[in-house]
Formats: sequence, structure tokens, C-alpha cells
Amino acid sequence: MKYLLSIETTCDETAAAVIGEDLSVLSSVVASQDRLHERFGGVVPEIASRAQVERIVPVIDEAIRRAGVRLEDLKAVAVAHTPGLAGSLMVGLMAAKTFALVLEVPLIAVNHLQAHVYACRLSSGEEVFPCVGLVVSGGHTSLYHCPSPLEFRLLGNTIDDAAGEAFDKVASMLGLGFPGGPVVEKAALQGDPKAYDFPRSMLEDRTRLDFSFSGLKTAVRYAITGPGKFDFGSVPLSPKQVADLAASFQEAVVDCLVGKALLALEMTGLRTLCVGGGVAANRRFRERLQAEADRAGIRLFIAPLKLCTDNAVMGAIAWERYRAGLFETLDLDIAPGPIRPLKSRSEPGSVPSSACRT
Repeated sequence: MKYLLSIETTCDETAAAVIGEDLSVLSSVVASQDRLHERFGGVVPEIASRAQVERIVPVIDEAIRRAGVRLEDLKAVAVAHTPGLAGSLMVGLMAAKTFALVLEVPLIAVNHLQAHVYACRLSSGEEVFPCVGLVVSGGHTSLYHCPSPLEFRLLGNTIDDAAGEAFDKVASMLGLGFPGGPVVEKAALQGDPKAYDFPRSMLEDRTRLDFSFSGLKTAVRYAITGPGKFDFGSVPLSPKQVADLAASFQEAVVDCLVGKALLALEMTGLRTLCVGGGVAANRRFRERLQAEADRAGIRLFIAPLKLCTDNAVMGAIAWERYRAGLFETLDLDIAPGPIRPLKSRSEPGSVPSSACRT
């Protein structure tokens, strides 16, 4: 049996896993940073990368120890090099290059978003390709046509905020804390999803597969403070109002995600949908997807909860590249992608960028 070491540091998590060629997972270690970023209401890139410098070697060491393999048993090193926060990506890439050089094994580049889709193949044990892939996270809301594990063609993307980022910002407006996804979902359980008529931007446009959540976020702000006002702290909200706002916001996001995913299947003629990313852990989203899939006779694969948030296990997609002989040289560089800057804390209602959260 061949084994590879997978490293993931695209955002604030520091993760490593050892995975067999048969896609068996021998170990998975994830060091979270939620407590470090909680008081800022979002991920602070500088803090994230500094913490990863401290944690990367212990995390890799623990993953190898738990797997019960020797270093010489590793036949490749895989690392997520795109997209993500520049400093964080660099930490993982430097570690991966070092191991690949010392062990004299191939270095394999992993696209973080493609890996989220592949998590469905990994967890189901079934062949899921060709499929439509939907990645929904803090920094990305994207639809892909995936003919094979090595071919991903972008169908549509968010033109402004990602769904997960909107969850984080709305959670901040409602005073619910961080990360936004779980706390908004919890509050929404007690709310009425029809209490507020929030917009479903671009949902009616059946010619495009893009998303937009900036307007929805603004609509929530206006529902709290009124147009042109920013001071959320001066507006007292009852528990019922918070729950209704959370439920109505969540329903609007889910409507957009489900609607565009179904449209992508219709436009491509495919009957298989694979969904991954942090927002895929949302219970309401999962329920709606399953109901629509059952109604339309669609094969639906959603990553299990433990593989929705960032982890190194989904780096198992590297085995597809290994078998195809797609290796990298040691001059492989990071490709961060567009990252929104950290807003000033002096701007009322602003929180740090969540552009990398998944």
C-alpha cells in the first residue's frame, strides 16, 4: 500500500492527514484557531499565518504518529496551494516542499475548491464524476462542471460576497458571535423564515449561474437600523426579532444556492450534484437540497460534516494527480486568489474579512 501526506493551510486551520492509495484515511489532525479570531468577528490573516508557523510541524508529526507509518512509507506529499490567504498558503507550501525534498518523493499541488468537491467521492465510496460541483464557503460560492476528478470548469461564481462571508457579517449585526454559520443556524431554529421578505439576488436570471449576497446583507442591515444608519448597538432587538431575522436571511441564502444548483444541472444535462464547503454543514441547506434531489431524481452527494470545514483529508484528490503523473517542481508557488482587505474596526458594524473561511 502506498501512502501520501496531505497538508492544508489555506485559511486559519492547520491540518495534516495520511491517506492510502485506496483512499483509506489513516489519520487526520486539525488545529483550529476560532478562539484566536473570535473577538475580531472574522479571520485576521496575520494572526492566522503566525499561528500556523507554530503549529505546522506538531500537526504533521501527530498525523504521521497516529497513522502508524514511517516517513519512508510516504510516496508523495500533497499541499493545497490555491486559493486562500497568502501567508497561510506559504506556511503549508514551505512545509510540503521540505518534506518532498528530504524524502525524495513527488510534490503534488491541490486546488482547495476542487478538493471540497472530491470530499463527496471520498466519503461516499462511489463514482460521482461527471457531476456539477457546488462549493459554498466563507470566501467562495462557485459552481463547476466536473467531467472528471482532473477537469473542473467554472460555471458560475459569486460576483461580490460569498455565502459564508454573509453569514459571518449578519451574525455580527445580530450580535450572535463567530463563526457566523453555526450561530445564525441556531438562532434561525426559533424564527420564522417568512418574517422578512429579503431579496434573492440573481435567482430569477436563468441565463447566468452567478451568485450575489451583498444586497441581501445590506437588506438585513436596513431591517435592523433603517436605511443610511450603521450603529447596530443602539438598536435593541428582542430574541424573537433576532430569530426571525436569522431565519429569513438563512432562507434567502438557501433559496439562491439551491435554485442555482438546480439550474446548473439543467443547463449541463447532468444528474449528479456534489456539494462541499463550510456552508454545506447548514442543516436547512442540506434538507432543502435533499428534498429537491428526491423530487427531481438527482443523485446528491453532500460532504459529511467533518469534511465540510477545512481539513487535509480532502487532499485525497492528490491520488488522482499521482496516478496521472501530474507532479510539481520545487518552484511551485502559491496562488492566493482575490482576498478582500481587513476593514477598520473603527467602521461601525465592520468585521475582518471572512474571505477564506470554508
